[in-house]
Amino acid sequence: MSNMLFPRWMNALPTVAAIGAVGGLTTAALGTWYWATPEFWEVGYMPTQPGTGFNHQIHAGRLGMDCRYCHTNVEDSHWANIPTVNTCMGCHTEGKLAQQFDPGEKVAFVREAYAADQSIPWRRIHKLPDYVGNFPHHMHVDAGVSCYSCHGQIRGMPVVYQDQSLSMGWCLDCHRNVEDNIVGPSKVTDLVWVEEHLKERARGADNATPEAKRIIESLKSSVAEGGPQNCGACHQ
Repeated sequence: MSNMLFPRWMNALPTVAAIGAVGGLTTAALGTWYWATPEFWEVGYMPTQPGTGFNHQIHAGRLGMDCRYCHTNVEDSHWANIPTVNTCMGCHTEGKLAQQFDPGEKVAFVREAYAADQSIPWRRIHKLPDYVGNFPHHMHVDAGVSCYSCHGQIRGMPVVYQDQSLSMGWCLDCHRNVEDNIVGPSKVTDLVWVEEHLKERARGADNATPEAKRIIESLKSSVAEGGPQNCGACHQ
């Protein structure tokens, strides 16, 4: 009677169920590891900006403007400030530019904001979680880490997007291998040079500038194994 109620093939059910459970958990873990990460959700983030936006390809690329003309606090502050409308009007005051270089209607929203004594509500692109609490731009710039290493080739972006994940693992990889990104303070905003320089270094070329070599040796002698890797360095 028992053989009729429970066929022999049912003996395999516990094994099949166990394999299915392990397989399901593994799939869920791998899926979470791949999709629930900054690499998947945040890289490529490109919000719509006010008005006609701000074209870095023109300003930083074609015109060769230094990043620090607009982001004036990066050498002195934790934060890379967004420029005020007064900074924009330093170039875009009506009649200041030659007619062939005046974008006219494209910058009307800038002039309107200035006339109304209002700020332009630029949308932030690179934002660390609140629990990080500490990313000092000035310390990284002073250490010779280029804007390129975190923000990508801004000079080629008509619309800026998030180029790197800014995840904890990404930051730690840099701190463990400081020599891979340090180019020296005098080169931090020379983004085309930095891009080619770091690509050559990644191919194994020992082409670090004398300035960068001094900084790397100083960091290695003053901070064990490169940049700080303790929790309190960022989570304050």
